[in-house]
Amino acid sequence: MPQSSRYSDERVEKLLADMVRVLEQDQAPTDLSLMVLGNMVTNLINTSVSSAQRRTLARSFAEALQASVQEDKAH
Repeated sequence: MPQSSRYSDERVEKLLADMVRVLEQDQAPTDLSLMVLGNMVTNLINTSVSSAQRRTLARSFAEALQASVQEDKAH
């Protein structure tokens, strides 16, 4: 069952497009892009989430990421 969000699809898509544009303008390879995005997630968790909830949120984020990755033969 898809999760509902308090944010509109349009807002999410705009932010995503903006972030992709920055990485593309820098011609960042996949590994660098993943490092930067991972550091951003870590920074957000460490600065915006109470210390008591950080590990739980990080685990939930990791599980959601794993669930969203498609296992096809595209690459």
